[in-house]
Amino acid sequence: MVSLDVLPAPGVTGHNPKDVSPQLPSLRSNQGNYVDESSTGWMRSTATGTPLQEMRRRFKEDGYIWVKNVIPREDVYDMRERYFSQFSHTSMLHPDVSSRKGIFNPTSDPSVHEGIGGLPEEATKQLLDAAHADPFYRTFLAHPSLRSFIRHFTGWKQEVIVDRAMLRHNCPGSKSTGIHYDQYFLRDGDDEFLTAWVPIGDCAPAGGGLMYLENSSGLGKELEAEFLKKAEHLSKQERIDAFNKFMASDGFMSHDAVAFREEHKEKAGRWLVGDYEAGDVVFHNPWMIHAATKNEDELGRIRLASDLRFYEEGSKLDQRWMKLWTHDDGL
Repeated sequence: MVSLDVLPAPGVTGHNPKDVSPQLPSLRSNQGNYVDESSTGWMRSTATGTPLQEMRRRFKEDGYIWVKNVIPREDVYDMRERYFSQFSHTSMLHPDVSSRKGIFNPTSDPSVHEGIGGLPEEATKQLLDAAHADPFYRTFLAHPSLRSFIRHFTGWKQEVIVDRAMLRHNCPGSKSTGIHYDQYFLRDGDDEFLTAWVPIGDCAPAGGGLMYLENSSGLGKELEAEFLKKAEHLSKQERIDAFNKFMASDGFMSHDAVAFREEHKEKAGRWLVGDYEAGDVVFHNPWMIHAATKNEDELGRIRLASDLRFYEEGSKLDQRWMKLWTHDDGL
């Protein structure tokens, strides 16, 4: 079995793969200014045929691995079409474009159509609950291409997915996912799990996809140790809660990428982003600090992605997460 532990943060180095444009667009998070160009960079992409030892080395060094073409592209777009078809009776989608493309209706108010992480309206909450329980989505999570890659990459005989997988849509101009690392949401289980972030459709760098704070796994561990130290006197239930009194009210550390990086610039590097395509999967460790960019997609595409967490069979699981996501589950 390969260990998913991280190495101590190495020196800040650039990843500027040849398969993407060297020119980065302007990036921003929910709040604050656009991130200065000198504080951003490209993620390193990895082909599925890359030797296993090299893939594991990259994951251990970077805290993430962005793997190209893990899932067949058309299967991903089938999932995209299925999800947005459930919203076809609302004003979220462009009336003249197929739900398979998932284009936002420019005459609508994006705040009315927020998904997870935003403030969705009551009717939208019911649609979100139904989408997470949809057998089509549950089958997609078991896609053999994804599962076989995970076993190959980790060396696990059998993986276990937490049932609380999440589908996040993010319309252009709406609120995106704040800055966080995954471990503090799953504190009641083993701290060695693998997150798979699956973009369900093409997602441009400024289209609401994930951006990662370079070399931040060590910082994530340090921040978690500080949180746990402060929370020593709390009950276990309060201590494992991502919304306890020592955490932000919405569970995120910040919504301002510029300010957060400035505060921690001695311990981490730039904000890294990718030009994601349907079929790609980004895997990251529990400590890697990340957030979503503000969706300012030029084509009006709604960002749709799914967050999945995998443990090796036999690991201690956070049982709070072994149930389907619902809008009122408190996690």
